[in-house]
Amino acid sequence: MQNSKLGNPAVVGLAGFGLTTLLLQFHNLGICGLGPIVSMGFIFGGLAQLIAGFMEQKTGNNFGFAAFSSYGSFWIGLGIIWIFNHFQIYPSTGTDVGLYLVAWTLITAIFWVGSLFIHSAMAITFTTLLIGFILLDFGHFGFPAMNVAAAYVLIICALAAWYMMASIILNDLAGRELLKSGKAWIAKK
Repeated sequence: MQNSKLGNPAVVGLAGFGLTTLLLQFHNLGICGLGPIVSMGFIFGGLAQLIAGFMEQKTGNNFGFAAFSSYGSFWIGLGIIWIFNHFQIYPSTGTDVGLYLVAWTLITAIFWVGSLFIHSAMAITFTTLLIGFILLDFGHFGFPAMNVAAAYVLIICALAAWYMMASIILNDLAGRELLKSGKAWIAKK
C-alpha cells in the first residue's frame, strides 16, 4: 500500500480564523455590515475550523484539535447569538455577550500558554488574540472605546494567522523555509 501525503488541516483552520476575525474587526470599526460576518462565522470561521480541528485530531495534534474545534464553535455560537437577537429569540444583552467573551478570554488564556511552546508566529497570534479578547471584555462592560482598540489588535491577530497559513503552504510548495515561524518563546524540556 502506498502512503500518500496528506494536506495539513491547519491551513484551512488558519484561513477561516483569520478571514472571519478580520471581517468582524471591519464591522467593529464601522466599515462593514454584519451580514458577511454571520455568513463567514457559520461557514468558514465555524464549519471549516471545526473540520480542520477534527482533522488535526487524526494527526495527533492536540493543540490544533482543541484550538480549531473551539474557535470554530466560538464563531458558530456567536452567529447563533446574532441570529437569535435579530429574530428576538432568546435575545442577549451587551452584558450577556460580555460574559460570553469573558469565558472565551479564559479559554484563550489557556491556549496562549500552550502557544508559547510552539513557535513565535503562534505565540504572536495568541498574544494578540488574548489582548483583543481582554479589550472586548472591557468594551462590553462600560468602556466601548476598547472595542475599537480591540479591532486594531485583532486585525494584527488575523494577519498573524494568515502569515502562519502562508508559511505552511509556501514552505511546502518551495520545499524549503521561505517564511520563518521563529523559535518557541518557552523551550520544551
